Amino acid sequence: MSDHTPPKGTLRSRAWFARNDKMGFYYRSWLRNRGLPNDQFDGRPVIGICNTWSELTPCNGHFRVIAEHVRHGILEAGGYPLEFPVFSLGETQLRPTAMLYRNLASMDVEEALRANPLDGVVLLMGCDKTTPALLMGASSVDLPTIGVSGGPMLNGWYRGQKIGSGTNTISMSEQLRAGEITLEEFYEAEGAMSRSAGHCMTMGTASTMASMVEALGIGLPQNAAIPAADARRNELARLAGRRIVQMVKDDIRLSSILTRKAIENAIRTLAAIGGSTNAVVHLLAIAGRIGVELTLEDFDKLASGVHCLVNLRPSGEHLMEDFYYAGGLPVVLRELVERGLIHGDAMTANGRTIAENVAKAECYNRDVIRTYDAPFKPEAGIAILRGNLCPGGAVIKPSAASPHLMKHTGRAVVFESIEDLHERINDEALDIDADNVMVLKNCGPKGYPGMAEVGNMPLPPKLLRAGVKDMIRISDARMSGTAYGTVVLHVVPEAAAGGPLALVRNGDLITLDVPARSLHLHVEEAELASRRAAWVPPPEAASRGYTKLYIDHVLQADKGADFDFLQGSSGAPVARDNH
Repeated sequence: MSDHTPPKGTLRSRAWFARNDKMGFYYRSWLRNRGLPNDQFDGRPVIGICNTWSELTPCNGHFRVIAEHVRHGILEAGGYPLEFPVFSLGETQLRPTAMLYRNLASMDVEEALRANPLDGVVLLMGCDKTTPALLMGASSVDLPTIGVSGGPMLNGWYRGQKIGSGTNTISMSEQLRAGEITLEEFYEAEGAMSRSAGHCMTMGTASTMASMVEALGIGLPQNAAIPAADARRNELARLAGRRIVQMVKDDIRLSSILTRKAIENAIRTLAAIGGSTNAVVHLLAIAGRIGVELTLEDFDKLASGVHCLVNLRPSGEHLMEDFYYAGGLPVVLRELVERGLIHGDAMTANGRTIAENVAKAECYNRDVIRTYDAPFKPEAGIAILRGNLCPGGAVIKPSAASPHLMKHTGRAVVFESIEDLHERINDEALDIDADNVMVLKNCGPKGYPGMAEVGNMPLPPKLLRAGVKDMIRISDARMSGTAYGTVVLHVVPEAAAGGPLALVRNGDLITLDVPARSLHLHVEEAELASRRAAWVPPPEAASRGYTKLYIDHVLQADKGADFDFLQGSSGAPVARDNH
């Protein structure tokens, strides 16, 4: 920290611009090459617009327009906007998985915020991992912060029927594999799915995390559901630009909003919307950065008994556009506030409490958003499992699972890697039936690497043709928030780290008992010890570069799969001059 670090309550940017020496000339003059008058540096708050626009991230492809509306709002409120790019995590294009790069993007955000003359920031995020990456990075710096999501796509329409991104991609690919539709029909649906700007319009990870931004109080009301193509999304962006200027003047930092109460609110909201299991990993990572103690048990304690109120795919029928027209997330939050399930006094970015924000929220379609007394699915929140197969925990989403499989014992059919799965799953000679339990190894944070969304394994075609729609599937991987099925995920420790999952063999009996929160491998301890002694770790996926750094330092899923050296935050000190 240098002598130029301003006292608390003083704008950070003054350490750059409020100087009458060589360095003041230096910092101001280069920014004036855009034609800015000198009064731009007169003490007005400098607001960063952190933009994840990229043509490689289709979900965020409209962010140039959103950024311009944020810019107008900042200028209208008397601020000085400076837009900057950070690594954009395109869920649909990045390989091996966008999750591998979430931590890298968070570091990009953190260092950009701390190193530049910024007093506050507006985070533009939409695609799955852009939201947690930006929140993690911003949490590590703790400036006044407001989030603006890009909004979901309009509903997909195919032959008179609504189709939703991810969910119907999966279902129609299974129909194609079963011979129920033709390749031409598959292509036709592909062209009918994504028909506007925006992220997935199901309650997948993108929509879930946009909902978390609103439930946490970091975004303005209706942040979660306004479609990307709706002019009201741009209006919200402009209002966010105005609001961040006042937040800087009032010194409302991220840590004053992102509190334990806010995170508890988000967890219960996650259950009430039937949200993605990915939110578990992301909220754990965000909490670790902001300094709020959070464990897997908190998700079970807070969310497992909460009713699912939202009839959206993959758990239900409708899509995000319908959710917005029905009243959006404020309706859900009002239901939870009125039953004392969330902290109504939690403060939000607009200066009001959650309860104040949603006091007048009305529902316009009760088929989309149910009342708490007549829920879409009762007690369907995230469930956390424990047992000798997952001593560090595992996650299942009951709202997307089959009731008849929630308590089941079956013979294990084991796939040692994703390649092994792809090689054998279509084999008509594969020894598997509907009562078996599919087990996939080496797809966790270290093993994939990056903990890819491959946990919802495709079913064998011979079973699909027989009418089988679901089976128990267990892995150390994640699954897309748009996916569905009786899928046990995030097994800790992962197989590549030597967890019990690595020791499972074909024919072992496994019992899943969701009501008892148990996942048990029926193998004697002596036999497991023998297998452990013979176990050989898989070769590491990289010997250099970022992937090597990731493998060496990533924590397990129960710690948010963050890096061990990024726990906690470093604040926003002003470093020594650069010349």
